[in-house]
Amino acid sequence: MSGVGLWPHGLVVGLLLATTALFTGLSLVNVRYGTRQIRARSDWLAETLDVEDPEEVIDYERTTTGLSLLESWTLLGALLVALLTGALGTLAEILAGTGLPMALQAIGFIGVIMVGYRLLDAPFDLFSTFVVDELFGFNETSPGLWLRDFLLQTAIAAVLVGAIFGVLSALVARLPTAYWATGGWALVTGVGLLMQVIYPRVIAPLFNDFEPIEDGDLRAGIEDLFDRVGFETEGIYRMDASRRSSRLNAYFVGFGRAKRVVLFDTLLDRLDREAVLSVLAHELAHWTRGHIWKRLGASALQTGVAFAVLGVLVGGSTIASPFGFPAGSVYGELFVAALVVYPLLEVSAPLVNRVSLAHEREADRFAVEAMDDAAPMVRALGTLARENLANPFPHPWYAAFTHTHPPIPERIREIERYDATVSEA
Repeated sequence: MSGVGLWPHGLVVGLLLATTALFTGLSLVNVRYGTRQIRARSDWLAETLDVEDPEEVIDYERTTTGLSLLESWTLLGALLVALLTGALGTLAEILAGTGLPMALQAIGFIGVIMVGYRLLDAPFDLFSTFVVDELFGFNETSPGLWLRDFLLQTAIAAVLVGAIFGVLSALVARLPTAYWATGGWALVTGVGLLMQVIYPRVIAPLFNDFEPIEDGDLRAGIEDLFDRVGFETEGIYRMDASRRSSRLNAYFVGFGRAKRVVLFDTLLDRLDREAVLSVLAHELAHWTRGHIWKRLGASALQTGVAFAVLGVLVGGSTIASPFGFPAGSVYGELFVAALVVYPLLEVSAPLVNRVSLAHEREADRFAVEAMDDAAPMVRALGTLARENLANPFPHPWYAAFTHTHPPIPERIREIERYDATVSEA
C-alpha cells in the first residue's frame, strides 16, 4: 500500500484505538479508586448520605462500567471492520450510482450508519435496562415502551443528523473551504440554539408528560422563592420519569419563552419540600447567572475549532479514498475526517468540563443564598447520590474527562464552607 494510503489508516485507526484505550484505562482506574474510597469512608457514607450498603454502590459501578466498556469496544470494532474492509466505501459507490444529488446521497449514507449503530447498540441497551437496572431496582419500563422509545429515538436522530450531514455535504461540494467551514460552523451552532427551543416543546413531550407544578404547599414555596431571588416564570414542570426508571434528577433547558425547569416525579416524591426548593434554586441559577449563554458560547468555540480541523482534512479525497470511497465522495471525506476530529474533542473534554464545573459550583452557592441555609441542598445531594447509587468518589483523572458536576463530597464540603462564610459575614 502506498504512503498516501497508509497515513489515513494510521491516523484514523490509531486515534480511535488510542482514545478508547485511554477511556478504558481511566474507567478501570476509577472503579479501583472508587472501591477503595467507598470502603475506607463507609462511615462518612452512612452518616452523610445514609448509605446502608456500600457494597451495592461498588457492585453497581463495576457492573455498569464493565457493560459500558464492552459496548464501546464492540461498536468500535464494528466501525473499524466496516472501514477497513471497504464496506462503507461500497455503500458510497452504490449511492453514487443512483445519480441522486450529493446531499441526498449523504443523508442515505449517514442514515444507514445510524440505523446500523442503533441495532448494534440495542442488545446493550436491553441488557442495561432489563437485567442491570432490574437487578439494582431501577427499571420501571416495559418491553413495549422500550421498543417505542428505541424506534422514536432512532427516527429523530436519523432525521436531525441526516439533515445536518446532508447540508454540510452540499456546502463542501459547492463552496471553497473557508466558506463551507464557516457555513458548517454556523449551521451546527444554529441548530444547537434551535434545539433549546424545539427540545422542550416538541421532542421531550414525545417521551414524557409534563405538568406545571400546582401543588398548594410546594407551589407556595416556589412563588416565595421566586420573590426572594427576583425571578419570574411559570416554566416549572413535573415529569413522569417513574414510567421508565426510579432514578432521581432535575434539569434546565431552553431560553426565552421556551425555558423550563424539569423536576422528575421521583425527585419530588423522595425529597422534602425545602430540599426540592434548593434543587429548584440551583437550576434557577443557570438562568439568573447567564450560564446557558456561556455554555452555548463555549460550545460554539469548540465547534469552531472542530470545523477548522475539518477544513484542513477535507479536500482532494486523500483521507477517504484509502478506505474504498469513490473519488469525489464529499460525504465520505467528511465522515472519515469526523472520525479524526471526534477523538480530539474527547481528549479536550477537561477544558470544556471546567466551564460546567464552575457553573455548578456557582449554582450551589446560589441555592445556599436563596434558601439562607446549606442543609436543604446537602440533603438533596445526599438523596440523589444514594438513590442513584452514584459513586461519590470518582478518580480525579476520570472525573476531569467525564464529569460535568463536581463530586458529591466536594459539593457538600464547599456548600457547608460557603454557608459558614456567609453566616460569619
